[in-house]
Amino acid sequence: MQHAHLQFGEGFRVVVNDRRSQAAQMTIRPGQSEGGRENFHRGADQWLFIVSGTGRAIVNGKRVPLRRGTLLFIRRGDRHEIKNTGKTPLRTLNIYVPPAYTEFGNERPAGRPG
Repeated sequence: MQHAHLQFGEGFRVVVNDRRSQAAQMTIRPGQSEGGRENFHRGADQWLFIVSGTGRAIVNGKRVPLRRGTLLFIRRGDRHEIKNTGKTPLRTLNIYVPPAYTEFGNERPAGRPG
């Protein structure tokens, strides 16, 4: 068993990890964004849960409004961007299956487990 208490600071941080899945927390400042037109995960599906704040996701060209409680499934290969459109930090919990990042936040090559 693993567990973590989320303490949102700046940026992106992996909080729990094993060979099959991974959880990370992310904070995006007002007006900022993560990802973009060319951003996608080659080897992992992503579940994005909005803990607090408001924003917008663009997934394969489709816009999705984000607010506290929103759960968004982003399939491996989907191009996506997450933007904070509010006045407070946008805080998210991200689940990747299989793990998408190293413990230092670097993306793993497709098909490389933790």
